[in-house]
Amino acid sequence: MKIGKLPESVLKRCVLKKTNNVRDEVIVGAAIGEDCAAVQLEPDEVMVMSTDPITGTVKDIGELAVHITANDIACSGAEIFGIMLTILLPDKTLEEELSLIMSDVYDACNALNIQIVGGHTEVTKVVNSPLVSVTGVGKVKKDKLLSTGSVKPGMDIVMTKAIALEGTSIIAKEKESELLTHFPEQMIDKAKSFDKEILITKEAMLIKDMAVSLHDVTEGGIYGALWEMAEASGVGLDIELKKINVRQESIEICEYYKINPYKLISSGCLLIAAEDGNKIVNTLKDNDIEAVVIGKATDSNDRRLLNGDDVRFIETPGKDELYKVIGGRE
Repeated sequence: MKIGKLPESVLKRCVLKKTNNVRDEVIVGAAIGEDCAAVQLEPDEVMVMSTDPITGTVKDIGELAVHITANDIACSGAEIFGIMLTILLPDKTLEEELSLIMSDVYDACNALNIQIVGGHTEVTKVVNSPLVSVTGVGKVKKDKLLSTGSVKPGMDIVMTKAIALEGTSIIAKEKESELLTHFPEQMIDKAKSFDKEILITKEAMLIKDMAVSLHDVTEGGIYGALWEMAEASGVGLDIELKKINVRQESIEICEYYKINPYKLISSGCLLIAAEDGNKIVNTLKDNDIEAVVIGKATDSNDRRLLNGDDVRFIETPGKDELYKVIGGRE
């Protein structure tokens, strides 16, 4: 495709044909000539918005873009109902590549009952690989809105699933050929499949009424997410290092590339602060979702990692470990 706005025929064929009209809240949605979307909310509802660009991977980029934004919205306790979608493509991108991205976006949105309410698609020399940016729009009753900075001393800190799921999956896909020279195919296939666990909307909706704060573990890994939750709330942390779940596939791949899984992007892992962490763990386990209490918030300024008699401190988040393996990031 040539640089510039898409021809109307391509826009209709590859993009608008793969948008959907599934939500009553949307009054004006995606269409030729419409530059804005319009939504209607109830008087006691608030709108929640979040935006994320995905640049660190090309494979399954459409699905990943939807899931990452859906996770952000879910962490506020809200239901996502719409997305605005921007796709920037490098010069000479094939129409089939755009169609594949849109198919992934369309399927992910349909699975989550999300309407694609608008956006922009363009071929440009500014990028050298596809960039997909999603702005999510959600709704929640005003008195049910959650924020990261609501943690109080004494509250339990719970984590779900495992750390490094997203990073492991991305590396396994992008570096598959190299990894297969060192590891069994079965292991790499398992690592690639971790992307099927990136979505955290189910667990967030299950326990949102029992939680005080939810925070998805993204760039910077579990250490970064713990720091952000503590910093936003003005609390300290005592976290048991050995209770943080990390899968063997992640350990093997991280050791191979000499990176730290605790600092690797970890979408799929949800941090939860609550008065009764065990109640949340039991609720999630009843729904076949891994969860464990990993520590407590404290009235100290220290964010401590406890490993037997060894005590270390969580530092301000730095560059994600994924950068050391592949270029770009979301």
